[in-house]
Amino acid sequence: MALVDRLARGVKASFAATMLNLVSSGLLVLVLTRVLFSPAEYGRLNFALSALGVVTILATLGLPKSTARYVTEFTETDPGQVPHVLRQSAFYLTIMIAAVVLGTVVLGPTVLRLTGSPAVGGLLAVGSLYVAGRAYQSYFATVFQGLNRVDWSALVTTVSSVARLPLVVLMVTLGFGVVGAVAGYVLAFALASAMGAYVVYTRFYRSYDADDAPSDRLTRRLLEYSVPLTATRGANVLDKKVDTLLVGVLIDMTAVGYYTVAKQVSDFVAAPASSFGYTISPALGEQSSKDETQRAATLYERSLQYVLLAYVPAVVGLILVAQPMVRYVFGPDYLGAVTTLQVFSGFMLVNAVNKVTSDGLDYLGRARSRAIIKSAMAVSNFGLNLVLIPAMGVVGAAVATVITYTIYTGSNVYFITQELPVDVHAVARRLVVTAIITTGMAAVVWGALPYVSDLPSLLAVVFLGAAMWATLSVLGGVLNIRRVAKLLT
Repeated sequence: MALVDRLARGVKASFAATMLNLVSSGLLVLVLTRVLFSPAEYGRLNFALSALGVVTILATLGLPKSTARYVTEFTETDPGQVPHVLRQSAFYLTIMIAAVVLGTVVLGPTVLRLTGSPAVGGLLAVGSLYVAGRAYQSYFATVFQGLNRVDWSALVTTVSSVARLPLVVLMVTLGFGVVGAVAGYVLAFALASAMGAYVVYTRFYRSYDADDAPSDRLTRRLLEYSVPLTATRGANVLDKKVDTLLVGVLIDMTAVGYYTVAKQVSDFVAAPASSFGYTISPALGEQSSKDETQRAATLYERSLQYVLLAYVPAVVGLILVAQPMVRYVFGPDYLGAVTTLQVFSGFMLVNAVNKVTSDGLDYLGRARSRAIIKSAMAVSNFGLNLVLIPAMGVVGAAVATVITYTIYTGSNVYFITQELPVDVHAVARRLVVTAIITTGMAAVVWGALPYVSDLPSLLAVVFLGAAMWATLSVLGGVLNIRRVAKLLT
């Protein structure tokens, strides 16, 4: 299959899965915030999920991404090694998961007591299962990415996201509270992981004629390359979770609820860019390995241009409508999240750029460079949070995230321009045009804000802004409707 056709199929599948995940996650957030949980209870749930997300790093390290990298490489150069890569990585992953699950149950209470973390009694046992389920789902989704079958990765994500909504709501309504909500996540992860394991084994593992023995140092290469990936992924998760944990420790669970609402809105906004970046990352590595660096550079350059075209206006629009959006979507109890959400808008933009940049570095062999800067920024984010949260409250955590993530994203863009001949001036020219389009859109939204009085009128203003953006983008010659329609249909 041609590269363009394969990318189009991957983008469509990944985009569809992302949209389903957005709808499911959005409905779940609305049900939990408006119906089932108070801000404090919602904060307690997300405090627990953040802590478990950090623990999951120990259960996977960088092994899923390392597996994907060598699957991609051997598919092109030595297909007989692919089954050995899959078998060895699955074996070591299972050992790590078992060790972390046992450690979570045995050592968890002591760690909570020593760190002075808020009580999460009853969550450790089900939390250990959460770690296992999430680790396996991540592994299978990443393996599919390495196999250049992002459509199967999308299916794994879809199964998990679609199942999560009814399962979490069911467990909470049965009276299990926060523990029940975590159990709902566990069941959704289990369904997705089982499906992923079945497809990997039946459609891929058995389809290769395995060599009689693994290549020399295969295990060592898998584990060695996972080290910088572990640092990157660990720093990434720590960077995204430590602020939530510190807000809970230094302030309270209600503040965590406010902070989580702001972060989840930013995650929703970044989801399309994440889907796009997830699809093109292995293609960048594939083209580079074929010495098609110019083709890889053009692919990245155009991806970055489209992300900027979409996200610069989106971020400005979100800053303008933040207050009525929180009021009419999450309810007046969450108005304390408005300023934090506006600050987080800066994070949304750099996060979107990073989504189409960072994963590509792993496939281009620059995982170590990314790991170094990510680790440095994670430590910096932790330090800034310790300083800014006591001084500025929840907003301080958002400010720390924006500062450190901007530096991290800028560094990744620099690294990728070292590997590929990207036309930075062309990207800058497109950014200037995007800024002009954004100004026109923002003027229209600003003028319509006084007429917002409920959710329907808020949606009308959002659609008005989107229509103005699309019109100006087409007139400015930076958006081709036919090309976009062809990609998504």
